Amino acid sequence: MRVGIDIGGSHVSIGLINENFEIIEKFEKEYIEEEKKELLNVIEKYIIDTVNDLKSKYEIELIGMAIPGSVSNGIINKAVNLGIENYNISKTISDATGINVKLINDAKSACIAEYNEISKEEPEIKNMLFLTIGTGIGGGVIYNGKLLTGNKFDGYELGHMVIKDGGIPCKCGKKGCFERYGSILEYKNRVKQRLNIPQDVNAQPLRDIMNPRADEIEDLRQEYLNDLALGISNLITIFEPDCVVIGGGFTHFAYMFMDDLKKKIIDSNLLFNKRDDLDLRLAKLSNDAGMIGAVI
Repeated sequence: MRVGIDIGGSHVSIGLINENFEIIEKFEKEYIEEEKKELLNVIEKYIIDTVNDLKSKYEIELIGMAIPGSVSNGIINKAVNLGIENYNISKTISDATGINVKLINDAKSACIAEYNEISKEEPEIKNMLFLTIGTGIGGGVIYNGKLLTGNKFDGYELGHMVIKDGGIPCKCGKKGCFERYGSILEYKNRVKQRLNIPQDVNAQPLRDIMNPRADEIEDLRQEYLNDLALGISNLITIFEPDCVVIGGGFTHFAYMFMDDLKKKIIDSNLLFNKRDDLDLRLAKLSNDAGMIGAVI
């Protein structure tokens, strides 16, 4: 057995995964506001306690851990949405559990898992653009069946491509990053502000409030669609993928956007190579992709 861990900006998920890359047991913790003051300690304690409990019942050969940010050699170089920099989380977890830990960027982990699923049924797809749209925007690129990575760093920080010169400041230190306009968190925050919805309202309760008041936020939806289409079309122009796959928290709001997003990318003057159609799809594995990809 292997343990897959996906650390996000709002929660941490842990899965017990078998040799067929199927999740046997799953555990999840949402961070409460008070815990965010000592988030790293909270994350580590939850992981160590959960893994040690699993270890008492199963033989665990490996821990695969997906992190939102730049990683190398088991070290988190920079995870801006978690406020972590230059930290060897792999050693901490390994020392506390006695199990070898492999670290990977969360979006690239999810990209690997999604491509693994797609290639089973559609082996003709060799080039894929994957975007995880949630607290921020991450991504991965499959080219000729392999994940593209940099040498010194993982690279391909798709959410930190600048789409607005002198735009909104990003936690990474730049201004106008794609994720400051296209993340689902940014959209939800704008909607909450417009409709006077408390910040702690999320998931289905938030959608229940939004749906009957769609007319009041249509301008926000269109603005978000424009920014999302701009960022994705830039990436399509660069990588020319066979398909574009979107995962992350966006999937819960996809019914509001997917059809219009595809039409906007195709019909607007955004692509260098015009397309009559676009294979734009939602991730099959949803939020489980990060855990599964981390152990593949």
